[in-house]
Amino acid sequence: AGALMEIMSEDGTMARLPELRQMADEHGLKLISIHDLIVYRLKQESIVEKGVEVNMPTEHGKFRLIPFRQKSNGLEHMAIFKGTWSEDEPILVRVHSSCATGDILGSQRCDCGEQLHKAMEMIEKEGKGVVVYLNQEGRGIGLMEKMKAYKLQEDGMDTVDANICLGHLADERDYGVGAQILRELGVHKMRLLTNNPVKRVGLEAYGLEIVENVPVETVPNPYNERYLRTKKERMGHTLHFNK
Repeated sequence: AGALMEIMSEDGTMARLPELRQMADEHGLKLISIHDLIVYRLKQESIVEKGVEVNMPTEHGKFRLIPFRQKSNGLEHMAIFKGTWSEDEPILVRVHSSCATGDILGSQRCDCGEQLHKAMEMIEKEGKGVVVYLNQEGRGIGLMEKMKAYKLQEDGMDTVDANICLGHLADERDYGVGAQILRELGVHKMRLLTNNPVKRVGLEAYGLEIVENVPVETVPNPYNERYLRTKKERMGHTLHFNK
């Protein structure tokens, strides 16, 4: 059982943090923000169980791999990394959500596999960096729902409307577990390999410092150009297209 109460502004909208701080000061009330709770939880408890570290030679170079199990739901994730770094050193980081069709099958309906391999190439060239591979298929909705979304896209919807039609958000991924995996690896500052501005906000909310967004450019093809244009136009991704 529980109760959720919201304080309303005079115009009828939900009061935001600056207004709530003023109210707390006026009435001598205690106030804590969601960000404060996140920071406290990350400092006081671990939401992941760390596995054993092994060598992982790949076509892109020699890496190390550590699996992690999420305590709340049993989902397994992994970190693929190479090199060493100091606590204050910003390193290349890619937080990549699993895409069985793109990463394993080489599907051309998306650019996921291409982004993953390009990120590993960039880290290999740099000599150090991390790929956090999260078990969040289909932007967090799972493989079955992702295929339903694909079918709706074949019938004319774009990737955002397809998710919404199925009762999902456009993006349901949670970057909290990824942030804790990075902290387990001693990463505090990063140069984030992404085209997605939401990913930056999601990670910074967990106390990680992103000093730079490094784009992961891919080449559109006839099967994914509409999908990529939707990501650019409706989700704010930094993507470029030939005119």
